[in-house]
Amino acid sequence: MTELDALADLADPDRAAKMAGYHKAGRLYLGVTNPQIHALVKVWRSDRDLDGRITLADDLWQSDVHEARIAAAKLLTQARIRPDAAVWRLIASWVPDFDGWAIADQAMIAGQKRLVADPARLDEVETWLDHPNPWARRAVLVGTLPWAKMNNPKSVDLDRRERILGWAARLAGEPEWFIQKAVAWWLRDLSRRDAPRVRAFLDRHGARMKPFARREAARLVQDL
Repeated sequence: MTELDALADLADPDRAAKMAGYHKAGRLYLGVTNPQIHALVKVWRSDRDLDGRITLADDLWQSDVHEARIAAAKLLTQARIRPDAAVWRLIASWVPDFDGWAIADQAMIAGQKRLVADPARLDEVETWLDHPNPWARRAVLVGTLPWAKMNNPKSVDLDRRERILGWAARLAGEPEWFIQKAVAWWLRDLSRRDAPRVRAFLDRHGARMKPFARREAARLVQDL
């Protein structure tokens, strides 16, 4: 039995139909739940070395089945991977394929681990700001969320945070709802650690954001 067969055995047609209507991307949906996917991935990960996990993740992604792409990303979501260059290359190769939040976010959760492991990769992430696919532009902020969430950042991480805030400023005027939401989430998470910096960002760039995004970004900040 292949891994796709294992996913198909858990298919729920009614749930699959609802998922297709919700996600709207034109691919096959099986109706498998995230806990079910996670349980399968846990077994698949334990049965393979790193090269085997990379090969399986690539195969699952190429199938273009919704649950298989979620599983592909979960296979590579791990803080400590050495060496990890091939893992990063595979995750980055997926970015142009992004066409919805669920798969993109799962992939970039895996990507977050690799960016924290090697922040030099931020140079490549910056190039996504000019990508024609708006989901790739959104991935810039989803992938860099760890720098918004750091409680005790080192000076070098503060520099990286400022760099990413510059990217958020570039995206603040984008009309797409899901990019606006990503800007707002990044700022909201940062506001828990550095409210004055979020105030300064909104004072300078908030007028270019959609009203809902500005409200979301300022939700945890007083006197705005």
